[in-house]
Amino acid sequence: MAETPVGVFIATSTAPGQIPPLAARAEDLGFGELWLAEDYFCYGGFTAAALALAATRRIAVGVGIVAAVARHPAVTAMEIATLAGAHPGRFLPGIGHGLPMWMDQMGIAAPSPLSALTECVEGVRELLRGGTVDRTGRQFTFKGITAVHPPQIDVPILTGVLGPKSLRLSGRIADGTVMSVLAGTRYLEAAAGHIRDGMAEAGRTEHLLPTFALFSVHRDGAVAKSAVRPALAMYITALGAQSPLTGAFGYNEEIARMLAEIPAADLPDELPQEWIDTLTVAGDPDEVAARIKDLLAAGATSVVLSPVTAETADAELELAAQAVLPQLS
Repeated sequence: MAETPVGVFIATSTAPGQIPPLAARAEDLGFGELWLAEDYFCYGGFTAAALALAATRRIAVGVGIVAAVARHPAVTAMEIATLAGAHPGRFLPGIGHGLPMWMDQMGIAAPSPLSALTECVEGVRELLRGGTVDRTGRQFTFKGITAVHPPQIDVPILTGVLGPKSLRLSGRIADGTVMSVLAGTRYLEAAAGHIRDGMAEAGRTEHLLPTFALFSVHRDGAVAKSAVRPALAMYITALGAQSPLTGAFGYNEEIARMLAEIPAADLPDELPQEWIDTLTVAGDPDEVAARIKDLLAAGATSVVLSPVTAETADAELELAAQAVLPQLS
């Protein structure tokens, strides 16, 4: 779907009124995808996508991701059908388990996240294809529900998951999987293997793998790599020492030690340089292009750049458009 395999992520710290101009800017610069999120309790994923789609003409707009249990699947299908019907072929909705902390805050944690995700994705797809859904599952009940305005063309349904069982499930039931920030090449290769296992079970042959990445670019690569350190430290702290993203590189034992021994304020400066190179997309334009190529070779179908410095994001995306995208055509 993307004209170039590089997209832009609009952070959920962005004020809603800034989404349309940022979306239009990303399209004008030549990026092939635009991604938004639904980090509770920031901007809404579907409403943000509506703002972005209305402000653009050609670029694919994705939501990565909404929680399966945050809405009934019939409501999720209604939202997707509305956007996909108004903007045919440009909307990429993603559905996932939802961050446990947020689900607990709302009192909607699923007894079985895998069952909830399966029932949601399958129910949404059936409704989008014009079917009537009438069944009771472990998580959701449908009583003779039919979408009044199903889209005229199929809409890819993606998930956003991390662990092996969930990745295999995604390969079996979904059209793609949104890869989290910090998904380096080794994690991507392992994740793609689990996804392929699920695809084989369902006889599927195609699967999107948009991959989010912490991003900074500067003519002086050292400046960009320094800029990305605080964001990387924040994510490592939030994910802890058991994350499969960092575990794929064998970093988790060292992460556990660092989190126990190093004050949070000092952590960005203490991160090994290797981690900057393997877990982010940062450096001079040539380094950034090479890093994107590595991620694409590892299985990503697109690399979605998440600028780490709001004040310089526009200038960095412009530099990427001028000096990185031509190397990827």
